[in-house]
Amino acid sequence: MTAMPLTCTDFSPLPSPRSSTAAIPQDGKRPGVLPTDRPATVTAQFRPLDPGIVNETIPAFFIGRNKEGFWVARDVNGQIGGIFLLEDSAVSFAKRNSWPAGCATIYPSDRFELDLENRGNPFVVRLGSFTRAAMRLRRRIAALIGRMTGPVRRLRKDS
Repeated sequence: MTAMPLTCTDFSPLPSPRSSTAAIPQDGKRPGVLPTDRPATVTAQFRPLDPGIVNETIPAFFIGRNKEGFWVARDVNGQIGGIFLLEDSAVSFAKRNSWPAGCATIYPSDRFELDLENRGNPFVVRLGSFTRAAMRLRRRIAALIGRMTGPVRRLRKDS
């Protein structure tokens, strides 16, 4: 396995051999499938590696983090990808899906979102939903506490 940091973030779009699940209308209820009311947000677009860097017969996977901090593994050709809690799980996924030949792993410097159906850990997608809900609740509680303690602080300063 070869790991190398990717310094160039200007990727040209790759014509996909099949359409991604982000473009297919879904009910959005299955974990790992992007809902149709929110478009897929991909900060980096993927293309095959330069044959001078890695031979095109060697499978290659992008491994990095998404906006929520979870690990994403996606093959260069857009055939398969998954979301994981741990980096080791993402690397194992890449190895397992390129067995027996092995694969090259590329770590982009920018975060990116999975634009395919999640073939990784389905619970991580649910964990992301819970994390977002907890953060919204935390902001609401902080605002409520801020409003409640505001007058108390003024009274203490006056006395």
